[in-house]
Amino acid sequence: MNKTIFKRIIKYMSNSKIYIVFSLLSAIITVILSLIAPLLIGKTIDKMIGKGLVDFSYVFKIIIAIAIVYIAGNIFNWLLIYLTNLIAFSSVNHMRRDLFKKTNKLPLNFFDTNPHGDTISRFVNDIETISDGMIQCLSTLITGIVTIIGAIGFMFYLNPVMTLVVLILSPASYFMARFITNRSQKMFKKQAKILGNLNAYAEEIIDGQKVVKAFNYEDETINKFKDINNDLYSAGVKSQFYGSLSGPTTRVVNNIIYSLIGIIGSFAVIFGKLTIGDISSFLIYATLFSKPLNDITAIFTQIQAAEASAERVFYVLDMEPEIADKKRTINLHNNEGVISFRNVNFGYTSNRPLIKNFNLNLKPGSRVAIVGTTGAGKTTLINLLMRFYEINSGGIFIDDVNINEISRDSLRCNFGMVLQDTWLFCGTIKENIAYGKPDATEDEIITAAKASGSHSFIRRLPKGYNTIITDAGENLSQGQRQLLTIARVMITNAPMLILDEATSNIDTITEIKIQKAFIKMLKGRTSFIIAHRLSTIKESDIILVMDNGNIVQSGTHEELLEKGGQYSKLYNSQFAAV
Repeated sequence: MNKTIFKRIIKYMSNSKIYIVFSLLSAIITVILSLIAPLLIGKTIDKMIGKGLVDFSYVFKIIIAIAIVYIAGNIFNWLLIYLTNLIAFSSVNHMRRDLFKKTNKLPLNFFDTNPHGDTISRFVNDIETISDGMIQCLSTLITGIVTIIGAIGFMFYLNPVMTLVVLILSPASYFMARFITNRSQKMFKKQAKILGNLNAYAEEIIDGQKVVKAFNYEDETINKFKDINNDLYSAGVKSQFYGSLSGPTTRVVNNIIYSLIGIIGSFAVIFGKLTIGDISSFLIYATLFSKPLNDITAIFTQIQAAEASAERVFYVLDMEPEIADKKRTINLHNNEGVISFRNVNFGYTSNRPLIKNFNLNLKPGSRVAIVGTTGAGKTTLINLLMRFYEINSGGIFIDDVNINEISRDSLRCNFGMVLQDTWLFCGTIKENIAYGKPDATEDEIITAAKASGSHSFIRRLPKGYNTIITDAGENLSQGQRQLLTIARVMITNAPMLILDEATSNIDTITEIKIQKAFIKMLKGRTSFIIAHRLSTIKESDIILVMDNGNIVQSGTHEELLEKGGQYSKLYNSQFAAV
């Protein structure tokens, strides 16, 4: 296993120091008891084949002692397995917690460029694989190391020469296993990667089932899934096959060593150097010595799979987080809403700039509409304002304070944001509305629902505001989900607002009602409205027409229509027939 990965896993295990101490004690006691038994068996054999009558009372006592030793050994072995499970589960629990914490600190670029299913696979499949590998390894390694040391000691006690033969020949099995595992590790990494791709594709198709069915694309998705699944099957078979070779090959080597020891021991008995009981005990110790080696090589498959999964988990944990706030930041309170973009330059990649030398100054309480064709940079502008992405150069200011000097929490708390894509979590409608204000009273929740136009349909639900939203709101219509997200923003009473296609999923009659609610909500607040339906932005104080990341036109609705140009074309394309 990669030393760095091994050290990091050990670090997670160190959170369970008490369990580790007791598991070591259990392992030592288990091994000591298992090592005492062969010595007692050897003594019993010598008593039974010696000259004269067999001392059955002595033999019976030894048998009782052996039975007690094995029973006690099994009890401590059970305790060892129980403790190692606790260590493994506790370790991956901390690992999963750190992974989730890290995902909340990663920049949005990570989620924009990585399939969500693959990210979920790291939380579920990869963490479970690490857990399985730890459970297999802990008990095997702990007992194995102690058993090997103890067996060597007892073998030296019985016959140093034969012990040296065992020690000289045993490394052959290790090198054989190492040779195989070095070649199979690549297959396990490939298997973990393909599994992530499979989960990502499955999530993508399940999420878009309506579109798949609408375009009769079922056969194509099945064929693509088959291709990915076959790749996973091929990588899985190869990795398991190569990994499984280590066990049988090391067993062959160990059996050869066992046979040589039997031959040497037989000659030692003939020449009177060992008793029959001693050679019996030695052979048992030789078996106990080689068993941990066999067990360790047998679990190399799980170890390699766990290592491949650990690499994927640690890859995310090692990613650069979102740029941290400065040590001394400003908390934004009672702001006036003066916003300015000064010589802002930005590109999602360094070689493809999107926004170039962008400048914009807004007065307090301005209602700003941003329009333009797809890809013009409308949503990008909002992403920069909220610091979801960091600008390459220039500055964005609120009340003449650079937003880089403002803590992210404070900055984002001052904006209420309604997106085109609705997001609701599994919980009651009441909890979803109060998401941005957990201490909201029931009256505040109902007031926000009424203002957004969602109160009427909520009342008709079986349990009203206590109705459980399931599967990201699948038990509600798209329009109802959008109304709840609008209510969620209204309850926060943020001083500045961002509406990104906020009414795109709502019918025209409901939209008119919400527009009236928005007029009240927007009054006195600096607000940004991104809209493709230009009928929703006529009342804006200023309309910005964007193209290729730059403002190509600005003015009121009437002014822009008189000027002609791009806004006039956009507007007439929607209403020329009317």
